[in-house]
Amino acid sequence: MTFILREDRKETENKCVRFPIPLIEEIEKFIEKKDVTFSGFVLQACRYALDNVEEKEESKDKK
Repeated sequence: MTFILREDRKETENKCVRFPIPLIEEIEKFIEKKDVTFSGFVLQACRYALDNVEEKEESKDKK
């Protein structure tokens, strides 16, 4: 499954998360010319990660 970056803005709540500086720089470079914020990217990446973890766990349960 491929990670597709979507433009999306929803109601939110603030959470404080620390990122290593090189990761911040890499994310900022990636989203530079896209219509998505840093937070939007992180949220979408987290959703993608959770969706894929669930799929892998489900396939283990089926065996």
